[in-house]
Amino acid sequence: MSMNQFIAARSRAAKSLATLLAGFVLALSTPMLAFAQAASEPAAAPPAAAPAPAAPATPVITEEAVDNPYGLKALWTQGDTVAHSTLVILVIMSMASWYVIIVKLIEQRSMLKSAKESAESFWKASSVKAGAGALKEGSAFHYIAQQSIKASDHHEGTMVEAIDKNTWISMAVDRAVGSINNRLQGGMAILATVGSTAPFVGLFGTVWGIYNALVKIGISGQASIDKVAGPVGEALIMTAIGLAVAVPAVMGYNWLLRRNKAVMDETKAFAGDLHNVLIAGKR
Repeated sequence: MSMNQFIAARSRAAKSLATLLAGFVLALSTPMLAFAQAASEPAAAPPAAAPAPAAPATPVITEEAVDNPYGLKALWTQGDTVAHSTLVILVIMSMASWYVIIVKLIEQRSMLKSAKESAESFWKASSVKAGAGALKEGSAFHYIAQQSIKASDHHEGTMVEAIDKNTWISMAVDRAVGSINNRLQGGMAILATVGSTAPFVGLFGTVWGIYNALVKIGISGQASIDKVAGPVGEALIMTAIGLAVAVPAVMGYNWLLRRNKAVMDETKAFAGDLHNVLIAGKR
């Protein structure tokens, strides 16, 4: 081999070695550059959490007011003249009975109070006239005392002298007691009338309502519930109103009648004692 060939071969070997070294350095530097680039980049934000599922909406329950098509309002708005007249009559009867009950209770209480006062003041007075003056003006016992004194004072010197004084005073006292009894019985006839007739007035409204139901069935040709419910409901309401008017009237009548008996017992006892005092000449 000549010198030129040896130099050329050596030059090729050096180039090959340089090429291998360059490739090795490039292979090593590539992963390091990728690691450095990844380290220099900011960390990626974590993925956002998935939103929580929304709670199911609570359904809102609304109550719708429904008018009763078969109540008192419907009875008045849908009823005819006969139904209106029957209802008005029942209302008037109820008002009259409650008025009598309240007035009679006040009157009876006043008379029982007068009976108690007469026992405390009248019989402690020095004379009948003084005792009568101590009684409440306008009370039942004051009226009996005044009538008895008047009969005793106007016996002599008149035509009534033909009647003995005892009988004349007894008659005056009995008339006064009878007048008080008549005043106590005032209004009781109203309660008796309402208590006995109100159920029949309500029954008349019932019959009229059933009649209207039959008429509607005949006109429509079918006995559906919407054709008969209104008139039948009207009939039942009339019956209930009639009973509601009659029951308080009957109970009030019996209660007031018993209280009237107690008041009259006190009145008759006072009148009997006063009669004996006047007969004895203690004026």
